Amino acid sequence: NHIVFESRSPGADSLRWIRADGAGEARPLLESMDTLLPYSFSPDGKRLAFAESGMDTEFDLWTLPLDVSDLDHPKPGKPELYLRTPFKEVEPAFSPDGRWIAYASDESGRNEVYVRSFPSGAPSGSGKWQISTGGGFHPIWSRDGRELFYQTLDNRIMVSTYAAKADSFAADKPRPWSNTPIFDPSARRGSVDLAPDGKRFAVFPRPAAAAGQKGSVHVTVLLNFFDELRRKVPVGK
Repeated sequence: NHIVFESRSPGADSLRWIRADGAGEARPLLESMDTLLPYSFSPDGKRLAFAESGMDTEFDLWTLPLDVSDLDHPKPGKPELYLRTPFKEVEPAFSPDGRWIAYASDESGRNEVYVRSFPSGAPSGSGKWQISTGGGFHPIWSRDGRELFYQTLDNRIMVSTYAAKADSFAADKPRPWSNTPIFDPSARRGSVDLAPDGKRFAVFPRPAAAAGQKGSVHVTVLLNFFDELRRKVPVGK
């Protein structure tokens, strides 16, 4: 029923909360001089996982506690650092049971998807598991707690079945969920989302030309636009 989004203004970035139907005003949750990227709520909705840029450590992972007893007036707590390394960590995603966080990191020299336990996700925590094998980003958990999806670097959807017990996480070798490439207009910030029933993804379709299919590009040039506008919408209407 609510959405958190990034809001940019000169010299500042903020995370804002608003009703999903657009009613009411957006309320600030967190402000920073650095870039803030919201990504995932904990299952109970009381914690937001996000990434924040840093001068020496690229992007780090944080969580923000939230008092949501009044959903239209959430009260943010103090941000808590989850993971900081010399590399870039982004896209932190809570598992359906809230015990794990999947994220993307370039620690190997390219983006790969990893999983760590929560809340002990620091390098000295209880473990780290690499999920993707040939590059990946934008992790998405299935709601049934059985599968973890991600995008490959060539914009295909992969899936890995996993089992988690106590402090141990075991994931099977990733396999293609679909061999159809999708379009990624967001420069590696994820362009897919999984339906609640886990049966379909919402995606941007790939342009025919980029997919190697026959097609043409049509451009329409409209001349004398304002004359046409005044004809269709007379002054005073």
